[in-house]
Amino acid sequence: MFTDGAKPQAMPVAGSRSRTPARVRWAVAGLLAIHAGLLVNLAVRYSPTVDEVGHLPAGLYTWEFGRFDLFRVNPPLVRTIAALPVWLVGPEYDWSSYRGGLTARPEWRLGRDLMRANGERSFLYFTWARWMLIPLSLLGGVVCLLWARDLYGDAAGLTALTLWCFSPTVLAYGSLITPDLSAAAVGVTAAYCFWCWLHRPSGVRTFIAGLTLGLAALTKTTWIILFALWPLLWATWIVVEGRRLKVGDRRSKVDPLHSQPSTLNSRPQSINQLAKLVGIMGLWLYVVNVGYGFNGSFQRLGDYHFVSLTLSGEEFRSGATEVGSNRFVGTPLERVPVPVPRDFVTGIDLQKWDFEKGKWSYLRGEWKRGGWWWYYLYAAAVKEPLGTWCLLGLAAVAAWRVPRTGGDWRDTLVLLTPGLVLFVLVSSQTGFNRYLRYVLPAFPFVFIGASQAVRLVERASFRWVLPVGGALAWSVASSLWVYPHSLSYFNEAAGGPAHGHEHLVDANVDWGQSLFELRDWLTAHPEAAPVGVACQAFVPLEVLGLEFAPVPDVPQPGWFVVSRHDRHRRSGEYDWFAELSPVESIGGTMDVYHVTPQDAERVRRVLGVR
Repeated sequence: MFTDGAKPQAMPVAGSRSRTPARVRWAVAGLLAIHAGLLVNLAVRYSPTVDEVGHLPAGLYTWEFGRFDLFRVNPPLVRTIAALPVWLVGPEYDWSSYRGGLTARPEWRLGRDLMRANGERSFLYFTWARWMLIPLSLLGGVVCLLWARDLYGDAAGLTALTLWCFSPTVLAYGSLITPDLSAAAVGVTAAYCFWCWLHRPSGVRTFIAGLTLGLAALTKTTWIILFALWPLLWATWIVVEGRRLKVGDRRSKVDPLHSQPSTLNSRPQSINQLAKLVGIMGLWLYVVNVGYGFNGSFQRLGDYHFVSLTLSGEEFRSGATEVGSNRFVGTPLERVPVPVPRDFVTGIDLQKWDFEKGKWSYLRGEWKRGGWWWYYLYAAAVKEPLGTWCLLGLAAVAAWRVPRTGGDWRDTLVLLTPGLVLFVLVSSQTGFNRYLRYVLPAFPFVFIGASQAVRLVERASFRWVLPVGGALAWSVASSLWVYPHSLSYFNEAAGGPAHGHEHLVDANVDWGQSLFELRDWLTAHPEAAPVGVACQAFVPLEVLGLEFAPVPDVPQPGWFVVSRHDRHRRSGEYDWFAELSPVESIGGTMDVYHVTPQDAERVRRVLGVR
């Protein structure tokens, strides 16, 4: 690291720092152990959520048949890892509802069939699958620690790790078998390995960077942006390095102490680095193909049948016979072999079609066909603790007030660009907005950047201890106060989980995770039967052992359990519950209403209905 008044030392790279003090190592071990424990508990408590019902059979399908067309809008790595212990014990299968097709999505039917075939034991299968992914969440925390430590010091490393370990969004999705949290962990790992490679592009680091880049693409296709970003970042890096080298040569003629050490000191070395960068990209390609078993690799572009307007060139209409189109037929690109697996390409095409046709989106009480460019900014603002946002603001103050003693602006560029580009890319897809999890892979980069707030304490003034320490403690306490209902977390500015549905719905509130708690409540309150229930339930009710009546769309006396998501159905049939106060809540996602005849009559008069 650079030191004031001394000759500059080597730029910071992983492993270049002195031995970590024992107290720091113990703190790291403690944070990771707590994080793992929180995830283990959530994996047991949560009932299967909407997308998990499709991901588990899709992973089992790959193990059984070596095919990847189920849930192909996501790459297969995460779900196949998760499904491995379930596949090894040999569950009962029912594949009879499988249907192929360009737009076919049979994974949810297969998931329900899987649960019907295995009964309550299927819930244990989901728990095992979730536990399989906990090491990936721990990996994400470790990389946040290492990168923040290398940039800003040990205290910053612990801060970044703490933000990761207690973020309600990380905890929520780290306990599920959806790929979003795993994509965040593997994506930041790849970016960190690339940053280390930029500082010292050895052969080993070249291999690790290429391997992690390929693995990132196998967790979430969004990370394909790294394939384009890394060459641009490398070009920027060497151009700046070359200019500094020229300045250093001129200075060294006057004062040798001002000569700057460089990882790039000759044209042959820059060519050598370029060759290694090409090797990284080639390894990415190889890893992606291996991940799909080379299934459909190098198929000619003209032989594809696309459904998205972007790739087909015409409006697709689904029906009994799905043919698709291809805008590249009859062009010079028709015969070009596509060097990635077929399902990787068709998955991107299908996902693009989803965004192009558009869906209804909800934000702050408004339903809209399509979405808002600022939806994810708003969602992050209300779904992450206010303490985290305060730390991010303090980090900006630190970047302005505290001089850097090592590295340069290129380190910040390499750190922030992947997360920023991903966030902008996802925000630009305004066909529909529903899930904060789509931008979750950008979170670790924010946590690392926010961790430099501790530099205010270390190198500016001790008076910053209270705001920096208080913001971090607030972030942790706010998350743990709501735990284990982390998936339905909203911060204090949004009114907490009780009022979060006024801002966002769907997976941000109720994704079907509270069905076990609903079952427990119904068992504990036999006097409430018959109960009308409206909630997100992709789990077959007979497997849960539940049976309940629907909720009427006009005020009626009785007991009702209404999901905070369903309260805001676009059709408005449950709007009448806004005139009532719940007597209890379940799982942070549902409200219990006891409507007396007098209550029902009063609400009818208010709404003007009979």
